[in-house]
Amino acid sequence: MGPGRGSRPPAGRDAKPTGPRADVRGLGGEQVEGRQAVRELLAAGLRPVREIWLTEGSDPAAILGEIDALAREQKVPVRLVSPRRLESVQATETPQGVVAFATPLETRTLEELATQDAPEEGAFLVVLDGVTDPQNLGAVIRSAECAGASGIVLPRHRAAHVTPAVTKAAAGAVEYIRFALVAGVPSALQQLGELAVTTVGLDERAEKSIFDLELGSGPIALVLGAEGTGIAQLARRRCDVLAHVPLTGKIPSLNVAAAGAVACFEVARQRAAHG
Repeated sequence: MGPGRGSRPPAGRDAKPTGPRADVRGLGGEQVEGRQAVRELLAAGLRPVREIWLTEGSDPAAILGEIDALAREQKVPVRLVSPRRLESVQATETPQGVVAFATPLETRTLEELATQDAPEEGAFLVVLDGVTDPQNLGAVIRSAECAGASGIVLPRHRAAHVTPAVTKAAAGAVEYIRFALVAGVPSALQQLGELAVTTVGLDERAEKSIFDLELGSGPIALVLGAEGTGIAQLARRRCDVLAHVPLTGKIPSLNVAAAGAVACFEVARQRAAHG
């Protein structure tokens, strides 16, 4: 069943989202697009949601009924708007007829991610060095969360943050994983070393295979580099070890999202084996 529309008056022509505007210096996440992402935003219940917009005449998909029911439970206003009105605020090409406006995602300090917010077996972090493509960032966040990572570390400048495209690609994973914004990746890696977190950089030129490393015990941070250029030189030097993902096909490399997924699930596999 689709959302109950009888008790939800359609928004007028002058209706505006009540969520806060993006802070370009912050993490982002205040505009969430896509059905799965909005559903998880509500299901997680970890941050206030100001308002949800649904397009009039949407298909009666079950997930839209779930969104409407969760919104009712949390007393979140739901507005029915025309497709053109939704298009005026959407930031992705296909928001699937639903946009939510929420408070921005909170950030933690790097020390909190490495210690206070870490699971019993130790922190499992993913550090992204200059990843600028929102689809790649969203895919990495989704893979990291599914593999049990406890935190994502992003540089404050010259990198993608959590835009609507990222929330959609991450399909709700941004609600369940912690984030830290850092001034620079090299200094963050140095700090992680001081916090006894082993840093593993993915580099296709590295001699060691990711499958030959001991990743199943102790705090660990995977370091993923920018599209095309990889990990910056200083950050590479700050990593405790560099490793590559072995390839046996004719294509010489994986993109950051695919390589990150392989590495994240290798950590998950080894941690599960260690019990």
